[in-house]
Amino acid sequence: MATLDDLRRATVGLPGSEERATTGGAAWFVRGKLFAWECHPWPSIPEEIREIIAAELVVGVKVADPVDALALRAMAPDVFLGTTTRWGEPKVAFRMAGIDEDHLAELVTEAWRVQAPKYLRRELDDATETIVD
Repeated sequence: MATLDDLRRATVGLPGSEERATTGGAAWFVRGKLFAWECHPWPSIPEEIREIIAAELVVGVKVADPVDALALRAMAPDVFLGTTTRWGEPKVAFRMAGIDEDHLAELVTEAWRVQAPKYLRRELDDATETIVD
């Protein structure tokens, strides 16, 4: 089961990533663009999802395409939730209790890539190449 501390560790190496406290909890941004956030049970969220968010830790991340969100939901419908709100699409919300640390790191890194400018994506790719070499 992944935690917010695991999410924090996953974002540390992402260039330009910063955590901010928001009304709904912790959120992560790159160059002012939101890429991951702790979900809050806002009244605008459908009741069945709001109950889940109120009872356990749920995190949302940006995805590149709505099809990606649908694929994740189809792959693990007990972990990946249906639509929370329409704003900020495409995105996906998931129960942290159903995610392991490696999958969390992958989801967060891909969300960061969706929002990061090219020069920061290149910086991460160059750093990764250096580590692999």
